[in-house]
Formats: sequence, structure tokens, C-alpha cells
Amino acid sequence: MLFLQYFARQVKRSGRWARAAVLLLLGVVLMLGMAGPSCAQGTSRGAVVVLEVRGVIDPIVAGYVEQGISAANSAGAELVVIQLDTPGGLDTAMRVIVQAILNSDVPVAVFVTPSGARAASAGVFITMAGHVAAMAPGTNIGAAHPVDISQGEIPATMADKVTNDAAAYIRAIAEQRGRNADWAEKAVRQSVSLTAQQALESRVVDLVAGDLDDLLTRLDGRQVTLNGDQVTLELAAAPVEKRSMTWLQVIAHGIVDPNIAYLLLSLGTVALVAEFWNPGAIIPGVTGAIFLILAFVALGSLPVNWGGIVLIVFAFILFILDIKVTGFALSVAGAISFIFGSLLLFSPFNPEAPTMPRLSVSPWLLAGMTALLVGFFSVVVTAGLRAQKRAGLMRIQVPAGTTGVALSDLDPQGAVQVQSEMWTAVADAGPVRAGETIEVIGTDGLRLRVRRPG
Repeated sequence: MLFLQYFARQVKRSGRWARAAVLLLLGVVLMLGMAGPSCAQGTSRGAVVVLEVRGVIDPIVAGYVEQGISAANSAGAELVVIQLDTPGGLDTAMRVIVQAILNSDVPVAVFVTPSGARAASAGVFITMAGHVAAMAPGTNIGAAHPVDISQGEIPATMADKVTNDAAAYIRAIAEQRGRNADWAEKAVRQSVSLTAQQALESRVVDLVAGDLDDLLTRLDGRQVTLNGDQVTLELAAAPVEKRSMTWLQVIAHGIVDPNIAYLLLSLGTVALVAEFWNPGAIIPGVTGAIFLILAFVALGSLPVNWGGIVLIVFAFILFILDIKVTGFALSVAGAISFIFGSLLLFSPFNPEAPTMPRLSVSPWLLAGMTALLVGFFSVVVTAGLRAQKRAGLMRIQVPAGTTGVALSDLDPQGAVQVQSEMWTAVADAGPVRAGETIEVIGTDGLRLRVRRPG
């Protein structure tokens, strides 16, 4: 806590551009951490590498799986196991994973587990792509028909294009792996689903296993086709190495949720507005920058209608302008703009293929954030501005012409020492650097107005 307080004081004294640089640096560090490779973990030769995929298939998950398979290939692992439980995901992210599996030099087993898990929509494609496809009892697979993530109806022409593309893609994968291509196409065209036992009997998957240990036992000595050759899996003595996401990847994957992304976007903007009206506070600015970076990381992994974001930003502009005028007309318009923007945020004009879980912002969260923003701008910010405009209760007894020294850069605001006392000062004519001599030319409330002598 002491370090944070010291850091905040130093940044506050460093001037406007330095503060901007600090915020930018924090953003860059965070983004680099998000993009950092998870394959920094070591992989042993001949090992079984276990990857765990839970939730929506997004670019973060795709990168994690791609890196894990790449590391297993580089180390000469015996097998990669992807433990899967997903409701679906983005077409682009799913294709990255499928391509990584199809082009792997190490056999990849996709295991739908634990009991109660599912491989829906995009998960069907990933399961079909595995050199080995397995399911745990009590799991299900299917329902891969393309849907409009805006929860509306896909136009007929677009629906045909999306459906035909997805059907051809999954049939090609199933045929390459020798699985039931007819059922795979039905999963896309008719949204059919199967239980684990039904999938085994229909040649959709290769086996049913109770858990990871049972799966490895059943796969030991099994032959799989790898790049046109028959390879025998030797797993009896193979070490099992679980490769988890980095903590930054976990955070990035966790925020890929419309409600969390919406919350981060709203709170981040509020925090930056608070920093704007109270420059130098640092904490609101840093918090707002981090929240907005996380929000855009999440929005980059979600199908977004950017018109909704424009309406939300426009709402904040109206809220800010309403502070300067009498009445509440702009705040009412801002609230309406904010609500419409929130409703449109995850309603893109063009549907994404193949499928994506239905996305929308919770009505309760939308109502709560609207009330919070209206309250914030009508009460908190307005009160702050009134306090800033209130006449000072003390008068500064520093005559014009008095000289002193700048304790920090004045660009334009900083700290100076005059008559053995420290004052907040504003440079009237260009920036003044720390250590330079200054001359008092007047006052502004409880601040001194200064310049270089002469």
C-alpha cells in the first residue's frame, strides 16, 4: 500500500504527458501479458500433454490450444489430450483449433468430459477433428446448426450460405477421420444431438471412458492414423503433464462474457470521466484504462455491433454536456442512448458462423448501470464541479513579483516553493521544469499563477 501511495504521488508530480505515458505503459504490459505464450511450461519427450478447454471457444482458448499442440510437437510428446466442455464459440477460433489438430505431428485425443459436459456447436467440429474422439458417460454432442447470435432470424440467403459452408466443413473433417459424416452433416443442418453411448454406436466417437486415467488405459497400444501412417500409442509409462492457461489467459477468457465486457466498458468510461474532472487523481485514470483495455480484449473475442458502442460513447458525451447546462434534457437523451446502445451491443448485422451461444446483456445489469450512470453524472460530478467553482475560504498572501523555485515540472500544473512554503501552481507561459526559478504573477483560487522571471 505504501508503494502504491508513493507511486501515485510520483506520477502525479510528473506532469500530464508522463501520466499519459504511465497509463499507456500499463496498457501495453497488460496486453503483452494477455498475448504471452502459455507454452513457457516445459514438455517432456514421450509425455501425454493434457489441455483443458472450458466455456466459449474464443481467440484466447484458440491460442492456448494452438500453443499447447505446438509445444507438444516440438518436444516430441506421445499424445495430446484436449478435455472439452463447451457450448460453442466463434468460427474463426474454432477453425484455428481444428487446423492445429489436423496438422499436428502428435496424435490428439479430444475427450468430452466430465459427466454432464457437452460438445455443442463449435465443439462438434473440434471433437470430429481429433485423431481419437472420446466421451465420458453422461455427456452429449451435437446441435451445430448455425444461428444468429443476435437472437433473430438469419436471412434466407445468408442462412443457406452459412449452413452449407458449415455442413461441408464438418463432413470433410468427419470423412478424413473415418467417422459418421452423414450424422455430422445432420448435426449442422438439423441440430441433432447424441448421448455418449449413442455417439459410440453411431460411429461419431471412438470410445467412452470414465475419466482421464480410464481413457489413457484404453488408448494404450491403440493404433491411430497420423499423417497417413499408422502409429501405435505407447502410454503405459508416459508421464502425464497438464498444461494450464497462464493467469492472464484465465482472466482474458473469463471476461469473454457479454455482461462482464459490458460492465468493464461502462465502469472504465466512468473512471476516465472521473479522472478528467479531477486531473492528477491517478487511481481513477489507471483503473479506467485497465478496465477499458480488458473490455476491448473481451469485445474483440465477441461478435459486437459497433453501432452499440458508438451509442454508449454518445451517451457519455451527453451526460458530460448536461453538467454544463441547466435542466435534465441531455441526461434523459443520454440515458435513452445508453439503453439503446446496450441493447444493440451484441446484435451484429451479419451472423457469425458456425454457431455461437446466444449473447445479450442482462436486463437487470442494464437497468442497474443506467441508474448508476444517471446518478453519477447528476449527483457526484455536478457536486464536484460546484465545489470547484465555490470561492475559496482562504486568501493567498503571496504578492505578485515574489520569486521561488519549481519543485516539479509545471506543464501546466505542479508544485513550487515560495517563501519557504509549498504551493500548487500553474505556469501561464509555457512549461517550467523542476529546479527552475519562477515568479508569481497572480493567484487562481488557492493556486499560484507563475512564469519564468523576465
